[in-house]
Amino acid sequence: MSGLRVYWLDPNTPNGAFPDPSLALDEPNGLLAMGGDLSPQRLRRAYAHGIFPWYNPDESILWWCPEPRTVFVTDSVHVSRRLKRTIAKTDYAVTLDEDFNSVIGACAGVRKGNPGTWLGPEMRAAYAKLHALGDAHSIEVWRHGDLIGGLYGVALGRMFFGESMFSRERDASKIALVWLTRQLHAWGFPILDGQVGSDHLYRMGAVDLPRSKFLKIVNEAAQRPSIRAPWQFDIAVPASREHIGA
Repeated sequence: MSGLRVYWLDPNTPNGAFPDPSLALDEPNGLLAMGGDLSPQRLRRAYAHGIFPWYNPDESILWWCPEPRTVFVTDSVHVSRRLKRTIAKTDYAVTLDEDFNSVIGACAGVRKGNPGTWLGPEMRAAYAKLHALGDAHSIEVWRHGDLIGGLYGVALGRMFFGESMFSRERDASKIALVWLTRQLHAWGFPILDGQVGSDHLYRMGAVDLPRSKFLKIVNEAAQRPSIRAPWQFDIAVPASREHIGA
């Protein structure tokens, strides 16, 4: 869609329908609607249709479904030789759903070259509520008791929508991504949604899918049985308690 029409969502009807994602704008790419709220009902409905919220604090909520969509095929993440050596050292531990609030807090932190954050208090509270309900999950990377990296996202059925990641030490977010996709693949998740492409994601093996193909995968995967929360690894991972924070 090349026009400037953006649909308005009534904040008093959290179960209201979203417009068809094909109606999203070309510029800015994927902008579909504004308004509404961040209730669990609204967020579940949005993700089930491949739509996600992304906006700055103190602004109206904006809803997006870009074309194309950047994803990781869960058995095709690229692991460089250097990263493979780093992963093999196992001088760290990885966990699932061990400390969601610390992960999302770290993702919201101010980063070099970026004085602000889109993850304001309203967004963090909304995803924390989804986590409490079993729909949002985190992966943590620990070393000597410190949380050094991780990522979080939303899961519906066998579909995972990545939201944000962080690193406090070199390659920590990459370690999180590799172990998460390995577990997701073992559980039958076909893809991990990366939303919008970047050099960092493409170097890790992300690919772009036409929006229509992405939405077809979402529709099928989201209907499959969910993995019971809280999540735990059932593949072999580095898990020494000496590394995991209290």
